[in-house]
Amino acid sequence: MNEPTNHPFTMKSQIQILAAILLCATLTTARAQRGGTVAMAAPTGPSFGGPNALLFGDNSSFTATMEVQSGSGSSPDVSGKISVSDGKSRLDMDMTKTASGSSAASAATLKAYGMDTIANISRPDKNVSYMLYPSLNAYVVSTTPQATPATAGKSKVETTKLGTETIDGHACTKNKVVVTDDKGATHEYTVWNADDLKNFPLKFQQTEGGAESTITFKDVKLDKVDASVFDPPSGAKKYDNMGTLMQQEMMSRMRGRGQ
Repeated sequence: MNEPTNHPFTMKSQIQILAAILLCATLTTARAQRGGTVAMAAPTGPSFGGPNALLFGDNSSFTATMEVQSGSGSSPDVSGKISVSDGKSRLDMDMTKTASGSSAASAATLKAYGMDTIANISRPDKNVSYMLYPSLNAYVVSTTPQATPATAGKSKVETTKLGTETIDGHACTKNKVVVTDDKGATHEYTVWNADDLKNFPLKFQQTEGGAESTITFKDVKLDKVDASVFDPPSGAKKYDNMGTLMQQEMMSRMRGRGQ
C-alpha cells in the first residue's frame, strides 16, 4: 500500500501516535492506582477499594473533578470527572488535554478517530472494567481480579493530625493516616480532609514502591450517583481487547477518508 503524501498524517504514523497515547494513558492510570508500580495489565478504573476506601469514611457516593499526579511534575498525568458509588467508579477523560495528547498533531489525530474522550469504568462488584469510547459508541470489557473489601474490622487505621490548611477554598485538617491491612502490610498517606464536606479527602499523597502519587479533588458533590453511569450505553459495540477495537474502528475510518 502506498501511503499518501498530501495528508499531514500517514496511516502508519496515525496508528503509532494513537498506540503511544493509549499506552501512556493506560500505564499512567495503572501507576496512579498502584502507588507508582506500573503493571502491564488490562486497564481498570481508579481504585476506590482496598486501603484507599478507608480514606473516604462515610462518603461512599460522590462526583468531582479528579487530578492524578505522579512524582514532582507541574501538571497532572490524568484528569477528568470522577463518579463513585459504593466502590464502583467512572472516570471521564479528555485525552487531548493529557501530556501525551496535548500537541496539535496528537489532538487532531485523536479527534479524527473518535478517541479524544474516554470513560474508564471499574465494576469490582462484577470483577470487570469497561473502557468506553463515546465518539465510537464502542467499549472494551476486561476481567479484573476479585475485589477484597476493606473494612474497619479487618484493617487498622491510625490518624495523626499534622495541622490545618486551605485546599481549593475549603478549610482542611491535614492528617497522617497509616492503614495496616489484614495481612500486616502498611500503607501511609498524607490526607487533607475538608471540614465542611464531611471530612472528604480533598487531597491525598502516597509514596509506595518508591514512587509518589498525589490525587486531588475539586467541585465535590456528595450526591447519590445514578446506577446507569456505571454501565456501557445500550447499543454500544463491545470488544474483548483494545487491539481489535483499534484495528477495526481506525481502519474503518481510514477507508472512509479514502486512505
